[in-house]
Amino acid sequence: MEFEGIYTPLVAPFADNGDLNQAAMAKTIDMLIDCGIHGIVIAGTTGEYYAMTMKERFKLMAIAKEMINGRVPTIVGTGAIRTEDSIEYAKQAKKTGADAILIATPPYACPTGREIALHALAIDKAANLPVMLYNYPGRMSVDMDEDTLDRLGRSTNFCAIKESSGNPNRLHMLARDYPHIALSCGMDDQALEFFAWGAKSWVCAGSNFAPEAHIALYKACVIEGDFNKGRKIMSAMLPLMNVLEQGGKFVQSIKFGLTLRGISAGPPRKPLYPLNKDEKRVLAEVIKTMNKSIFGFGR
Repeated sequence: MEFEGIYTPLVAPFADNGDLNQAAMAKTIDMLIDCGIHGIVIAGTTGEYYAMTMKERFKLMAIAKEMINGRVPTIVGTGAIRTEDSIEYAKQAKKTGADAILIATPPYACPTGREIALHALAIDKAANLPVMLYNYPGRMSVDMDEDTLDRLGRSTNFCAIKESSGNPNRLHMLARDYPHIALSCGMDDQALEFFAWGAKSWVCAGSNFAPEAHIALYKACVIEGDFNKGRKIMSAMLPLMNVLEQGGKFVQSIKFGLTLRGISAGPPRKPLYPLNKDEKRVLAEVIKTMNKSIFGFGR
């Protein structure tokens, strides 16, 4: 499988009682596909997988796959602390017809490079689906290092990596030494750099509520090869990225951004809480300014 384009790690819209808001989820998926995104990631960090039971995640996979209905590829996250749980998520993903799976480093355990590789290989063996790796040391505490990547060369299923370390040296290393593993931007404020180094995809949470801007940057850099245009778009997007990353309220901000489009994403699950009034006001203004800069209109 070739990962190209904008992949949205879908939020999980919740009702006030904590249940999945299926109507809001369907509206979000339809809106994203209508806007032209290229794939949807289910049960990623933005989708609050960590706050769901296994039964809920199985149900989420089935509902999402039915809603997407083959219009774009469906990638399912397998994140869990225990390898055994990740294997079950991968098996269920295949059963529900997922096109690919996302494999992250098990959080909190701080495994070695060899242990990360063995974890990923066990999941791959159970599902035999295309895999996008997910390197996010800010959450997982360790990198998928060269030892990990070398060992994963045993399987051709490992075809992409969402790189979210924020370390330019890793970006260079991956582009230079592992060209068989497609680069996917996972660090939003470095999207321009990723595209310059050959990345053809971007897994971006902000595309939940601003797919047009993210697609515009992708098209400018990857399709048109116009990095002057890309820099202008990126300059307009950077204030939004700064707001999303500040204060540790990333998921809450993504959900409120979607609410500004008229789709109620609901509150995050505890221990997280929604944005306050001031935070909502700042985010709304930044989005409006960004859209005006890129497209000539505010929303």
